[in-house]
Amino acid sequence: MEPASGDAPPREQVLAAELVRRAEDERRLAQQARSAPPAPARDRIAECHTGNADALRAIVARHGWPTAALVGEPASTAALMILLHSPDLGFQLTCRDLIAEAVADGHCPAVHHAYIADHCAVALDQPQFYGTRINPGTLFPFPIRHPETVDERRHDVGLGPLTEHLRAVRSGVGASGGV
Repeated sequence: MEPASGDAPPREQVLAAELVRRAEDERRLAQQARSAPPAPARDRIAECHTGNADALRAIVARHGWPTAALVGEPASTAALMILLHSPDLGFQLTCRDLIAEAVADGHCPAVHHAYIADHCAVALDQPQFYGTRINPGTLFPFPIRHPETVDERRHDVGLGPLTEHLRAVRSGVGASGGV
C-alpha cells in the first residue's frame, strides 16, 4: 500500500534510500579520487567508509541485516558494498553470519554471502571459498580453499567461472571487484 500524500514513507523505504545513497557516495568519492591528490582523497574515502559503517552498524542493531526481503535487492546490495568497505573486521564477521542466516532463510541472495565470506577469509589470512577476492598486485585470486571445485561453488551462488572473472578483471572490465 502506498503512503498517503504527506505521510512519511515506510521505514523500509527510508532505510533503502539511505543505503543506496551511501553506497553511491562511496562510488562517487572513489571516482573522484582517481583525479585528486592521493593523500586527501584517501582521507575522504576512509572517512566515508567509517561513517557508512557506523550508519550500517546502527541499522543492523535496530533491524538486523538489511535483506532484500526488507529493503529490496538494490539496497541490500548497497549494504553489502558498505560492509565490504568497513574498517571493522569484527563487524564484518558478525554480519557475515547474519547474511548466512538470511541466505538460508531465502531473504538474501547467496552471492552476498560469497562476497563477505571471501572478504573475511582473506582478512583473516585464510583461503577463500569462491575466489571473489583478487590480489590487485598480481591480478590472481588470493588463495582458494579446494581450488579444483571453486567453479562448482561459484555456480551454486550465481557466479560465473573463475577464469571468466579473471579475464574480465585483467581486461579492466571487472577491475573494481565489486558485487
